[in-house]
Amino acid sequence: MQDIIQKLQSLGFSQYEAKAYVSLVRQGPTSAYQVSKESGIPRARIYEILNGLQEEGVVLKEEINDSIQYSPLPVDVFLESVQSKWNSSYQSISHTLKQFEKIGPMSDNRVMTLKGEGHILSFCRTLLQKAEKRVVVSLWDKMYGKLEQELTEIAANCTLKGIVFQVENPLSGLDIHRKTSYVDNIGENKWFILSIDGKETIYGPASETRETAFYTDDPIHINFLENYIWHDILVNRLVKKDEEGAEKWISRERDQFFSL
Repeated sequence: MQDIIQKLQSLGFSQYEAKAYVSLVRQGPTSAYQVSKESGIPRARIYEILNGLQEEGVVLKEEINDSIQYSPLPVDVFLESVQSKWNSSYQSISHTLKQFEKIGPMSDNRVMTLKGEGHILSFCRTLLQKAEKRVVVSLWDKMYGKLEQELTEIAANCTLKGIVFQVENPLSGLDIHRKTSYVDNIGENKWFILSIDGKETIYGPASETRETAFYTDDPIHINFLENYIWHDILVNRLVKKDEEGAEKWISRERDQFFSL
């Protein structure tokens, strides 16, 4: 119950407005007193709330046998109305903001911090939609799964290259990192890198462990990260030629390099 109230609030309704509408949907046509009783809205506020919703067209008011009853706008109609209003606002906001962006000062190459898994994934999907020639990635299984649909769509028109970890049957163009004790025991230290046309890159820890990522359009950063991915692919391919012997040597050398 609380979840749907919060979601309605995110659409612009006040808490009392959301509670009143949900109460009417649950009860059907009823009195203001019953709405107040069922929803917990104070009786001193209930008429103000219901009349406000009536003016917005969300609640219907009618007189039956000398008593006033309130009804909810049918759910399908309500949802269509909300969606239409949201689409209209989105189009208007989008047009205005893009105009501001065009006339704003050009910034230097930068590195920006992104917060929140939803924002990070939206940023990744937006970048993928902008791809024209080449997408280079380094992805672990969960992040790959979250972006697989978008990667599949862009792979039809762009070159897709990179390496994936703990992923079975990845898209063509992606190398599967060999199974190693390092990969199996890495725990929460997973990462992702997504580079678009050598112009924009987003990278950071796996979103399920830390909801932080970084965006850059700085060519030095992008070149460094793409070369990091290529180095990973190169070593992976070389080791496969002599997997057992090379893997032991790499493991020994890695331990020595990172020892204090």
